[in-house]
Amino acid sequence: MALSKLPISRKILSLGPILLLYISVLNEFDFNYLNFKYFSFNFPYILIFYWSLKGEGRLSYVLVFIAGLINDVVIGLPIGISSLTYLLICGFAVYLRNITLRPSLVKDWFFFFFTILVTSSFFYSIIVIFFNVKVNYYNLLFNVLYTFLFYYFFSYIFGYYLNLLRRTND
Repeated sequence: MALSKLPISRKILSLGPILLLYISVLNEFDFNYLNFKYFSFNFPYILIFYWSLKGEGRLSYVLVFIAGLINDVVIGLPIGISSLTYLLICGFAVYLRNITLRPSLVKDWFFFFFTILVTSSFFYSIIVIFFNVKVNYYNLLFNVLYTFLFYYFFSYIFGYYLNLLRRTND
């Protein structure tokens, strides 16, 4: 009997996206030790958008909201800001899923770019207006660009994983 046919391994495989989301918000990795001045990307944005778009309900909105709360605590942001941003990303992805007749990675990729522009603007507007936090706009610009570019790469990895999950459920 193959490992993927066992019920426990199927359950662990299906929990993969949410476990990866929680690891990524708890870890808050940074590339400062590599001396890459402007290199950063927002992996939770990529993960939430892809799995909300293609994951067929594998990411619960409640669990995404809780992941945002954890992210706020780890980074030291006002509680609820990341949660609202994550849910906004979910909303954009669900909207795209509902209006799409023929899925295309390139169309999803450019809609993701629009999504992260809107959500990052929302996030940083609230941070600056209500909490008077200084924002480095170069870091923000490069973060959005690298997040946009890495979506294409991670979509192939997540697509492979999604196909693996679909095969184990057959």
